[in-house]
Amino acid sequence: MSENTPFLFAPRETLAGEPRCALTPESAQRLAKLGLRVEFEPGLGLAAGISDADLTAAGAAAASDPARALGAADIVFRLHPPPVEALRAQKRGSAAIGFMDPFNRGDLVRAAAEAGLRAIAMELIPRTTLAQKMDALSSQASIAGYVAVILAAERLPKVFPMMMTPAGTLTPARVFIIGAGVAGLQAIATARRLGARVEAYDTRPVVEEQVQSLGAKFVKFDLGETGQTQDGYAKALTDEQLRRQREAMARHCAGADVVIAAAQVFDRRAPVIVTDEMIRGMKPGSVVVDLSVESGGNVEGIVADREETRHGVRIVPFARMAGRAARHASQMYASNLANLVEHFWDKKAQRPDWRAGDEILQGCQVTLDGAVVHAGVRERLAAAGKGN
Repeated sequence: MSENTPFLFAPRETLAGEPRCALTPESAQRLAKLGLRVEFEPGLGLAAGISDADLTAAGAAAASDPARALGAADIVFRLHPPPVEALRAQKRGSAAIGFMDPFNRGDLVRAAAEAGLRAIAMELIPRTTLAQKMDALSSQASIAGYVAVILAAERLPKVFPMMMTPAGTLTPARVFIIGAGVAGLQAIATARRLGARVEAYDTRPVVEEQVQSLGAKFVKFDLGETGQTQDGYAKALTDEQLRRQREAMARHCAGADVVIAAAQVFDRRAPVIVTDEMIRGMKPGSVVVDLSVESGGNVEGIVADREETRHGVRIVPFARMAGRAARHASQMYASNLANLVEHFWDKKAQRPDWRAGDEILQGCQVTLDGAVVHAGVRERLAAAGKGN
């Protein structure tokens, strides 16, 4: 490869306990075939069951000096928001791609702008048909929904399916899923495969057909006007709507063996839906899994990653749920990243062409040429500045 060959580097994640990674053998092979020089920090995928040998066999190279590689790369792939120092270590004009939490991490956004980076936030990928294969939020949520059901099944002192045995008939477990987004829908599908009887609730009536197509019953509450945003996320409820919702939901929680809470509102704290009083009304031995922990949690009084038994009910509030199936979660996320690069790849020039008018780039690009270019993030930073 020549000195002008675009250089992509994937460093190890710095968040303690994170087993996922941003580069896999499958994605490395695709990127190398495009014409990129691909390097990774040694040990990148070990926690996800990916050896350095797996990556090198796919066409990537283990960086002998990761710090030098970070400073020389044209594109840097990550999963979690990087340390500010890591952004400052990248060369001006390079692309930093990964989850950025841009609405809450003004320090990172400013650092990326000051460093002259093209910062691309994967959580801002538009939810359009064209961008579907790059939608990292959905890919990780799908894995998380599956894992949530598996964890609940492991903890529940009952089996999920109905069983007819010489010793008698075992009734199927009852699962109530709150929030029928990507994670909730995958949880429905997984619970149904395991033989459970499933009910699901969402404030968006438009998802009723999807819920029913998976074999679950769609629960309806009269809350007045509800709906979804243009990007497909649930709209925030008013305080009165939340009160009415909790009252109606308490009855369904009381009858469930498993409750999986997966209700989120984009760019806002997750609503507290499952109250302590609702948990008190559930059967001893029941299980509640909170999939919204990283945005505050749907369950009242939870502490991220601290599993507990409250009123006889097991509460499972694990963050980074997708990381519990790290190999496949990494495979899906790395594919999202590779799809993004392929979308912008100029075959003739043999390098990315970050097209200024591209609708995907307009949706997810946060900084460029020393400025914050994403209108929503810029407004949030300005509002935060006024509040100081």
